[in-house]
Formats: sequence, C-alpha cells, structure tokens
Amino acid sequence: MFIKRTVIITALTTLLTSSISAEIKSMPSEKLNGAWHLRVMDSMEVRKARAILDFDIEKMKLSGFDSCNRIGGALHKNSDTNITVPMLMATRMACREPLENWVSKRLHETLEEGFNITEDTKYGVEGITIKSQNHELFFKRMGKE
Repeated sequence: MFIKRTVIITALTTLLTSSISAEIKSMPSEKLNGAWHLRVMDSMEVRKARAILDFDIEKMKLSGFDSCNRIGGALHKNSDTNITVPMLMATRMACREPLENWVSKRLHETLEEGFNITEDTKYGVEGITIKSQNHELFFKRMGKE
C-alpha cells in the first residue's frame, strides 16, 4: 500500500512539474533562463537599485538580488498564465536608501502575489515584463547591450 501510494505521488508530481515547465516555456526557456536587471518598476526608473532576477526554468528556481538582500525560491504555476514564488527566501540586511527599500518591497509583492512574463520592448530596449495585479516590472537581460 505504501509503495503504491509513493509511486502514484511521484508520478503525479512528475506530471505536474512537466506541465508547469511546458506552460512557462511559452516564452522559450533559452530566452528566459539567465539573469535579468530591473530597469523600470511601476513606470519609475529604478536601475540604480540594482535588483536582479535569475531564472532557471529547468529546475523551476528563481534567485537574485532585491536591491537589499539575496533572494531565492521555487517557481510555481497557480493558473494557466500566473506564476508565483510562494516561499521566497531572503537574507535580512537593511536597505541603505529609500529607493532600494521601495524596490525590494514591491519586488517581493510581485513575486508572491503571482505574475505573468512576456517578451517586451520598452524605451528602445528589448527585455521582459513581469506583470502582477498591482505591479509592472521591466527587465533587461544582463550582459546584453
């Protein structure tokens, strides 16, 4: 009985993980994988805050820097188009500047409430837009001019 239940749970987990990966890959993972620098948050230029998100779609992980602290967590799909990071982990360093605090707070809110990712071009720069119910964040791939 225990072995049968374990096999069923493992099979369901594998199926769920596969379908999550496939849905997020609507933007091909080779385009999303990697580090992204936050440029604009809620129509405000925030490059100086130096917030970075690093996606690893194969492992369904997110890591980065929220402008004050290192962050990380597992990506979860909670509907057809919405992604969340329900258990976002972060170090506990204080923010030095008001801009950093503002960016950190809103980045956490966006990741926890759920978001969509789309390819986008803003201000003549190619990147991605992460949009939640309350926030819109535009990122540029790091290392690209």
